[in-house]
Amino acid sequence: MMSFISFLGLLGLLSFSSKEKPEIKVLSSGFIYETAPFPSCHASTLLETSDGVMAAWFGGTYERHPDVSIYTAHRKNGTWSTPLLAADGIENETFRNPTWNPVLHRKNDGQIVLFYKEGPNPREWWGQYKVSEDEGKTWSKETQVPPGFLGPVRNKSVKLPNGQLLHPSSFEVKHIWTSHIELSDPDLKNWEKVELKGPFNAIQPTVLFHPNNKIQVLCRTQEGVVAESWSADQGKTWTPLTATKLENNNSGIDGVTLSSGYHLLVANPLKKRKKQISPFRLQ
Repeated sequence: MMSFISFLGLLGLLSFSSKEKPEIKVLSSGFIYETAPFPSCHASTLLETSDGVMAAWFGGTYERHPDVSIYTAHRKNGTWSTPLLAADGIENETFRNPTWNPVLHRKNDGQIVLFYKEGPNPREWWGQYKVSEDEGKTWSKETQVPPGFLGPVRNKSVKLPNGQLLHPSSFEVKHIWTSHIELSDPDLKNWEKVELKGPFNAIQPTVLFHPNNKIQVLCRTQEGVVAESWSADQGKTWTPLTATKLENNNSGIDGVTLSSGYHLLVANPLKKRKKQISPFRLQ
């Protein structure tokens, strides 16, 4: 894991017509912090707030160490706040678990949800979330996601036209990776799960929206490619996973559909070279 967490983004989209490819520029690039009480961090997530941007990540001695906790920081007027503890895996005075993979989400009522995982490793972890009513300044007590569900495992939850939330998720068990889709109502009740089947060890889906209410998910895989699956019924059923033309060296990916209809994908399509990154792909 990196010893610093870097903020790379605030992508500027210049004005363009619906048929023009937008020009993308990095408006700001730098470190959220340069000193902290934890030596390493990983798996950052971002959310726009009323006065800037909030970031969350997990940090601690090293990944899997019991002291790994979830931290947040806020960017306002070009400056990042000091990282603050948002969640940990303390169970009692003598035992604690590491925490993992935070994901930020804003509910329809304006509350911010902090999803994360708790447990000794990805094979045994479970889903938790906290809620903030003051733009991430304070957090509620943790709530466990229903058994058998994890919530969004690495990439953001998205709102569907029917009002449901779609949580892209996955399991890692004994070197076997499987992806699935979790659906809930906006208040995080009434959970459903749909498996993504296919000949891939695939995890950490990210979601893209297409015309005619079609949904595409892209997944990180062990097979050297980004895999995809499609739904035409708001996530109820999915096509089998198939390979895209995008290479993947077992690095995480993340994507978003812009209001123009273009899709922005952060990926690393370089074979066996995870330390280099190709951050922007536009389609």
